[in-house]
Amino acid sequence: MVDRNDIGSWLGGPDTSGISKYPGERLGLPESGSGSIARAGRRILAIILDWGIALLISNFAFGGDSWATLAIFAAEQMLLVGTLGYSIGHRVAGIQVLRLGGGPAGPMAAVVRSVLLCLVIPAVIFDPDHRGLHDRAMNTVLVRR
Repeated sequence: MVDRNDIGSWLGGPDTSGISKYPGERLGLPESGSGSIARAGRRILAIILDWGIALLISNFAFGGDSWATLAIFAAEQMLLVGTLGYSIGHRVAGIQVLRLGGGPAGPMAAVVRSVLLCLVIPAVIFDPDHRGLHDRAMNTVLVRR
């Protein structure tokens, strides 16, 4: 005779033993506070601020040309994230870009990450740890400061 416990039951729901409890747990990051994964609200605020700054500069210097706006946005991301670890929007939102082992992202990671961010799609496809493809490609993570 088959024991009911050997088969399992659909009433028990799916197996969740391999699923993390919060974003960043698999990466060894805290659930909340400094060093935890930056959530969507902070990320959206940061990108709106950075895009707004790029748009202002583009309007004054290039008549609002959309390619100029994108280039200014990319340059800001590359320069500031590559040197400081955060853009102006990141700083205001209280988040920063780090390598997974800790430490700054660095110039090369900032360049590749920025190019992928400007393509939009890699930034909106993300994993359970809220890391977009642009962060996964460079082994970086956006955390709270």
